[in-house]
Amino acid sequence: MEDDTMRIDAMSGIAQIYQANGKMKKVESATAMSKDSVQISGFGRDLQIAKEAVAAAPDVREDKVAEIKAAMANGTYNVPMSALADKLLAQSEESIKF
Repeated sequence: MEDDTMRIDAMSGIAQIYQANGKMKKVESATAMSKDSVQISGFGRDLQIAKEAVAAAPDVREDKVAEIKAAMANGTYNVPMSALADKLLAQSEESIKF
């Protein structure tokens, strides 16, 4: 008879554990339904504004292109030979490095 009493006590203990777990799951699911939120710092907002401004800016400076085209059409466009030589040397050094 003592064995029967022990089994009943064990069963009631197991039932209590299952009931406690059920309550915990309800609490976990209630917190899981809460909404997430994100806060962006002032620096992050400034960075986003700068990124949008760069994306909106044209890739080509139209005013500079028009100026060079006009100088070429007039025959007044002049490239200093030292600048041309520097660019050629830099390009040749880059192709040799690989």
